Amino acid sequence: MYQDLREFITLVEKRGELRRIADADPQFEIGGITEVAAGLPECPALLFERLRGFAPGFRIFTNATNTPQRAALALGIDPNLRPLDALKAWMKKRQTLMPQRPVAVRSAPFLKNSFRDGAIDLTKLPAPYWHRKDGGPFIGSGSLVVMRDPDDGWINASIYRVQVHGRKKATIQFDHEGRHGAIIAKKYWDKGQACPVAVVNGEDPALFVAGFEYLPAGQSEYDFAGAIRGMPIEVVPGPLTNLPLPARAEIILEGEILPSVQETLPEGPFGEFTGYYAADKRPCPVMEVKGIHFRDDPILLGSPPMKPPRFHFGLPLRAASIWSNLDAVGVTDVVGVWQHVAQLMTVVAIRQRYAGHAKRAALIAAANSYMARLIVVVDDDVDPSNLGEVLWAITTRCEPSEQIDIVRDAWSSALDPRIPAEQKLAGATSHSKAIIDACCPFAWKDKYPPTSSLTQDEAKMIESRWGLALKGLP
Repeated sequence: MYQDLREFITLVEKRGELRRIADADPQFEIGGITEVAAGLPECPALLFERLRGFAPGFRIFTNATNTPQRAALALGIDPNLRPLDALKAWMKKRQTLMPQRPVAVRSAPFLKNSFRDGAIDLTKLPAPYWHRKDGGPFIGSGSLVVMRDPDDGWINASIYRVQVHGRKKATIQFDHEGRHGAIIAKKYWDKGQACPVAVVNGEDPALFVAGFEYLPAGQSEYDFAGAIRGMPIEVVPGPLTNLPLPARAEIILEGEILPSVQETLPEGPFGEFTGYYAADKRPCPVMEVKGIHFRDDPILLGSPPMKPPRFHFGLPLRAASIWSNLDAVGVTDVVGVWQHVAQLMTVVAIRQRYAGHAKRAALIAAANSYMARLIVVVDDDVDPSNLGEVLWAITTRCEPSEQIDIVRDAWSSALDPRIPAEQKLAGATSHSKAIIDACCPFAWKDKYPPTSSLTQDEAKMIESRWGLALKGLP
């Protein structure tokens, strides 16, 4: 398995899924190219080289894990599996993961180029303006923010967005006060201290996945990433912060987050995964950068939010969690769960056993679907990962007057563009969810007109025998 981002890029290129782009401008152009490419059927990964306006050698890698195949590759799963089978494989692997504590090594490639004091200049790093109305350049769209809890010493390494503000300052957006990063920073501030921090740019995909995982306090993303890879993450102590830093990362910023009472800077706006802007500029904690380190020819991993259905990860890991929730509460015969439109639509496929089976599954899925307005339940002959098949089931099996229910005051977010601004200011961030039963009516499902299509198993057999020929491969 890969050991760093460069090895992952090599694997992607061997699969024929990498496109090299030269002479693009980090101000709007790279973000635009990334979005257009993400909308193509093949959704290639992009390695931008010879960046306009920046020193030779700097590179940016985008669309790293946007397809099911590359997401599987990142998770150490067979990338040739069908999407739903890959998600099943991840669920099985997830249940047996053994945490791998990081191991300390003596040297790191990123220390080959190191700058401190007057030599620090963030503007020399290729931080893109990803969207046309963004409030500034964001070096951190897929970067880890590494911090140490001052009470028990555990290391948090989550992904938060990082905006550049001139030569020596950046802002780190923690989303809300309940995130581990915000809690740790406040512990330092309450003691009248700045919070030591490092921003890791260009980490390997296992660390990228771990940075998005909602782990309990006290569990480090480093241990989880090591479990995904089946080998420990190698770390070195940061020269300035003494924080353990991934030895094979590409670009690292070290410094400290100043107490909010001392200084804030206006952060944002920034395009969100919903395809909208959720807020204007707002005060944000400031990172005072004390050191910059990077490898020769460094690569920034960029993962900007884009308008759905584009999403940063090609396998819906939250759908896997919903699937596990359904299993845990005894909803039997769930054959698949998927999310579309960047997790704003949840689809559950079941083998109906009793009247109310579909509604039971739907209500549990709805309760666990963050921001999703549409919850759809389909029969087991429908692949929930195939939106075309899901729409076919809705349009041929759902009678709207009988099979659509509305759940009000349900789980959403301040990122929801449909919630009025005045409600958000009052803290009201709930919405309604439509539950669509797109299953054959249970009372007469055995008399429902038979389908003319292949079964899922028949389609798999055809693919296994003729798939290469259909793709034009020997």
